[in-house]
Amino acid sequence: MADTYEITEGLLGEEPTVTVSAPDGRTRAVLALHGATLLSWRVTRGTTGQRRERTEPAERTEPTEAPELAELAELAEPTELTDGYRDETELLSQDGVRAGLLAPFPNRVADGRYHHDGRDHDLLPGRVGDRTIYHGFAREAPFRLVGATMTADSARLRLRSTSIRPGRYPGYPFALDLDVEYTIGHRELAIEIRATNVGETTAPYASGWHPYFTLSRPIDDLVLQIPAHTLIRTDASLIPLPGKEALLPLDRCPDLDFRTPRKLGDAVIDACFADLAPGPDGRTETVLSDPATGDELRIWQHGGYLHVFTGDTLARDRRTSIALEPVETTTDAFNRPELATALSLEPGRQREFRFGVTYRP
Repeated sequence: MADTYEITEGLLGEEPTVTVSAPDGRTRAVLALHGATLLSWRVTRGTTGQRRERTEPAERTEPTEAPELAELAELAEPTELTDGYRDETELLSQDGVRAGLLAPFPNRVADGRYHHDGRDHDLLPGRVGDRTIYHGFAREAPFRLVGATMTADSARLRLRSTSIRPGRYPGYPFALDLDVEYTIGHRELAIEIRATNVGETTAPYASGWHPYFTLSRPIDDLVLQIPAHTLIRTDASLIPLPGKEALLPLDRCPDLDFRTPRKLGDAVIDACFADLAPGPDGRTETVLSDPATGDELRIWQHGGYLHVFTGDTLARDRRTSIALEPVETTTDAFNRPELATALSLEPGRQREFRFGVTYRP
């Protein structure tokens, strides 16, 4: 058995992948270089030689190994914690944006148009009718693995894309280098997205992540807790209302108030939560738990907002997973004057956004 984490290269169809495995095989993550996309994250609930504590001694009848072996087998069963793309077709179609990295903008830009630094920009030139555009370009950009550090406790991978350049993406005439760092540990997966403006003009920029998590199928019996105090109000097109009209205190919206943990039930959610309350370590934690097993996922982030989508309109497996999305900013941020300064990334400057998830069985 290896004494450090290992990386192996592979393919999803014809798309290159990298697989990260823990020395004892209890943690395994698969990434596609297309979009630096997380395809799978599996963690074993327990280890052989480790048992759940009993509340009272087990009564011994006759010598047998079968029950203990069965219990150990259950403990050693790997648990898939994300609902990612299953094949090359799904990855390239981007349906559902499963675990997509969102840059240079998360969510939608209204009508595909925005104004920046005295100029109008059209992300969908010549398009009439449906002008929906969302979640940026990074999720479909080519990345390459440029560095990796392996220890007995974790693997750290750095992936880079230099595809965002003037003329490459209509309506975005800016030059960005994107570096994505994955740190994969025993029961935690951390991500940092760093953008560097390598152009000569200030660029509007924000990032995020669009993972789907699963602890049971369907999600109705799962319990959700979100430490947010404000809901972002939107119109029928999911575009936030102007200015302060978009800010709705959750005290006035009990149906979407998850500050106290409660069961999802049949709630249909596609909404952004703001004013997230950080913990003592400065990071916010959204908790998804399964009362039947006690398992929980803690989705954490440093700053930003949290978008929640219960997967009711997915092309496959609706409501079998839930998207809990750390994002730097709200939907249609490019068109919100009050966010212009926060979005502006000047030439030669960098910006990072850190987030991740911890599994507690």
